[in-house]
Amino acid sequence: MTTTHDTYTTKEQQMKFYQSTAWRGVNGIRNQALKRDRYECQECRRQGRVHLDSVKVEGERKKIALNVHHIKEIETHPELALNLDNTLTVCLACHNAIHGKEFVKRENKWAADEKW
Repeated sequence: MTTTHDTYTTKEQQMKFYQSTAWRGVNGIRNQALKRDRYECQECRRQGRVHLDSVKVEGERKKIALNVHHIKEIETHPELALNLDNTLTVCLACHNAIHGKEFVKRENKWAADEKW
């Protein structure tokens, strides 16, 4: 559990937290949130879509990665960093949208070029 002295205002502090056993460990808050949310993006579910996590195949990159989002960010609410009720499982696209990082797929300028 965090104390009143824990802060996560720098990238280094945040990275240390997100690599911690309390967050990422087998019984960490992240895994508890994923299990609670049935390994499903809750934002997609709210919108009537199904977005489940993929199974990790050894030697391959996972196709879909889910994030556990802090509803109230740890920078401003460090006391809630390990509070399960302050977490939400979301897919990468929804997580980016929540943080205003929507990416538009750029048109391939070479798509119409003649192929040899």
